[in-house]
Amino acid sequence: MELIGPFSQILPLTDLPLKGPLQDEQLTIIEHGGVVTDNGKIIATGTFKELQHQFPDCDVTRITVPAVLLPGFIDCHTHICFDGSRNRDYAMRIAGKSYLEIARAGGGIWDSVTKTRAADPEVLMTNTVLRANRHLREGVTTIEVKSGYGLDMDGELNMLQAIRAAASHTKATLVPTCLAAHMRPKDFEGDDTAYLAWILKSLLPVLQSEQLTQRVDIFIEETAFSPEAARHFLQQAAEMGFAATVHADQFSTGGAAVAVAAGALSADHLEASDDAAISLLAAADIVAVVLPGASLGLGMQYAPARKLLDAGAAVAIASDWNPGSAPMGDLLLQAAVLSAAQKLSAAEVFAGLTSRAAKALALENVGQLTAGYLADMQAYPCADYRDILYYQGKMKPVKVWKEGGPVF
Repeated sequence: MELIGPFSQILPLTDLPLKGPLQDEQLTIIEHGGVVTDNGKIIATGTFKELQHQFPDCDVTRITVPAVLLPGFIDCHTHICFDGSRNRDYAMRIAGKSYLEIARAGGGIWDSVTKTRAADPEVLMTNTVLRANRHLREGVTTIEVKSGYGLDMDGELNMLQAIRAAASHTKATLVPTCLAAHMRPKDFEGDDTAYLAWILKSLLPVLQSEQLTQRVDIFIEETAFSPEAARHFLQQAAEMGFAATVHADQFSTGGAAVAVAAGALSADHLEASDDAAISLLAAADIVAVVLPGASLGLGMQYAPARKLLDAGAAVAIASDWNPGSAPMGDLLLQAAVLSAAQKLSAAEVFAGLTSRAAKALALENVGQLTAGYLADMQAYPCADYRDILYYQGKMKPVKVWKEGGPVF
């Protein structure tokens, strides 16, 4: 066993409700705290002196500078397995071109599909590891990673195999999701219904047999798949044993209602969600995942995180790290900017990056610093937790632990 501390403050982020607004007064703050770990898990948290008395035979790792300890962040929505850049898209966007104009000029999702399909699987694996390790250095210890730039059998398998291979080359936990229903590929001979049927009948059984993922995602949008088509797809995938998440309400409404009806774990994006959608999300056992990085990248409004929380929803914050709409990939910076824009408390932000994000991935052993949970932790160079958001993402952790072992 190892006792780590003393930290100026520990925010274990325990005993917080999974839904609704949070005040900073609800945070448990352990002053001069310590953590006891063993075999990758947390044994106890408390004041350093109490833990020294309780565990006198522990190895001790002393923290000799001011530091605040948090659980490792969980990024529950990313697309970090890809090849190529969409800098041309971005330059066109900030010059005033529309999404459709960029797509007609050869940009958009299809550009990433073309480049990712052409990439060597080793390159895809290496790219994913590099991005995951950058996240890990910045305190993100669990990362959901989507396919969706393959959109045919070889392309999707290459991506999901690359994600699995990457998981053995990074200490971050990677959670794979099949997003073959990102858009109907231009080279598919058939309509949207036929393409979704192909995913269900041909692709998903292979993913199951190779144990590549048990999660699916679908993009519900006027430029992707209709709510009606998505409803049938999600129902069939659920019957096959797949958990679901949904790209919902990014530019138009309708997706959130499908996600709720389908029993999805989360509805993600939500920039266009109206009051009716907010009410549905708040009443359901679903996580509303907001993606400020996409709003920053596209120059559009944020998802209504404040309204969702006040209505009683569970709100998680994720990066949407991808080559097109959200290339930044800095989760803490995005969350800090969102908190200033929408007046989210520090408690709401940190819960949205930890325990509530864990619920979006159906993970029950991460996101809190408490006995029995994985010792995924990060320490910031300050004596007061409020400094972390005060510096709007510029302050980064000085030490990160994954399952009790220091990684950066």
